[in-house]
Amino acid sequence: MARWYGVSCDPITHKVADINLRGESEDPLFEKAHRTGYMTGTISPAICNLERLSSLTIADWQGITGPIPSCVTSLPFLRIIDLVGNKLTGPIPSDIGRLSRLTVLNVAENRLSGWFPRSLTNLSSLMHLDLRNNSIYGTLPTNFGKLRMLSRALLSRNRLTGRIPYSISYIYRLSDLDLSLNKLSGSIPPSLGNMHVLATLNLDGNNISGTIPPSLINSRINILNLSKNAIEGYIPDSFNERSYFMVMDLSHNKLKGRIPKSMSSATFIGHLDVSHNHLCGQIPAGSPFDHLEASSFTYNDCLCGKPLKPCH
Repeated sequence: MARWYGVSCDPITHKVADINLRGESEDPLFEKAHRTGYMTGTISPAICNLERLSSLTIADWQGITGPIPSCVTSLPFLRIIDLVGNKLTGPIPSDIGRLSRLTVLNVAENRLSGWFPRSLTNLSSLMHLDLRNNSIYGTLPTNFGKLRMLSRALLSRNRLTGRIPYSISYIYRLSDLDLSLNKLSGSIPPSLGNMHVLATLNLDGNNISGTIPPSLINSRINILNLSKNAIEGYIPDSFNERSYFMVMDLSHNKLKGRIPKSMSSATFIGHLDVSHNHLCGQIPAGSPFDHLEASSFTYNDCLCGKPLKPCH
């Protein structure tokens, strides 16, 4: 049987099962040839004749162009689609939801456009969804929460509009939700703070309004970025020993009032930024405020006290 680089066959059916071609790889094959991985061309629709194909990885080549062949949705055994880091254009195939065994869909860092496919929520086995750095537009489906196996949803740097679906909070395994740098609006669903494993919530750089749900403050979230939105009202005074934040960025919003005293009862706050708001009053003393720079508090209406100038 001929051996093709990056192509492996099923030992029983002898049909192609996996295509695994990564550019910028450390593979000794490239080392010997003194070549880095740079491949041009398109993904041929002939790939859809490989009816036993389980994984399709053509990643980090930078020069692969053209569309994702829409016929890939007819490959019933496909579990992995990884096309990150190319120059693919056109939409994600609208009937992507037919791939009932798909666990990974990674098309990040391409030039894809078109609507967010409605059928995507039928991918009941999907664990990893990465659409970052494309031009995908439209709203997130209200039934996004059907993706019950999802652990990472990375959708930043697209053109998504509309609200954050409430149903996301039904995804029990979701640990990483990144919706930053889109055009999302409406308020933050308080139910996101009740999720059991959600650790990273990035919503920065949208048009989100409303107030900060107190549920986010004593949740399992430890990286919370809500900066560069239109969030108003007060910072919730609901910090307690369950509050543990490696990063809490609330900068560039419309927050008012005082910095809540309960913030000093948080177990840990590593990086805090509340600059560029309308906060006022004395910065509480003690942890975590004693290790923060002045830049965390600048451009507010009338904050004072360490590390800013003393209150009068």
